[in-house]
Amino acid sequence: MPFGLKNAGATYQRLMNKVFKTLIRRNMEMYVDDMLVKSLKKSQHISDLEQCFHLLRYYNIRLNPTKCAFGVTSEKILGFMVTHRGIKANPKKIKVLRDMVPPKNIKEVQKLNGRITAFSHFLARSGNKYLPFFKVFRVARNSRFQWTDECQEVFE
Repeated sequence: MPFGLKNAGATYQRLMNKVFKTLIRRNMEMYVDDMLVKSLKKSQHISDLEQCFHLLRYYNIRLNPTKCAFGVTSEKILGFMVTHRGIKANPKKIKVLRDMVPPKNIKEVQKLNGRITAFSHFLARSGNKYLPFFKVFRVARNSRFQWTDECQEVFE
């Protein structure tokens, strides 16, 4: 596929979804060029890998051996920790979020909102809890930036 095409990424993703349709969400997860073959039991993992390799061979898709890891019990993938217990937030990214100082301008509120959104999967009722941050962002677009007491309370 030629580089520089606007829709190249989406086209590639559709192709990969079609190729691995039978495996995705069952024993494989995929995002662009990141593939993860997962198994609940060690004894099943070889069979799951064989299914993946069969499709790779059938469609003549090549992997970069230097970027492959096999038999890993936990790994950082797309900013999350994937373990035998499931998907968890990356501790380093949580530390960055905890060490943040309160935002002083709209750009910093945008960063905070982005980080919270990235972790929304792990935060119960995050939409309601962090609503004040999104309100500050919305209001600041039409007038000046104002960090409220409610925002500070939720931030802490």
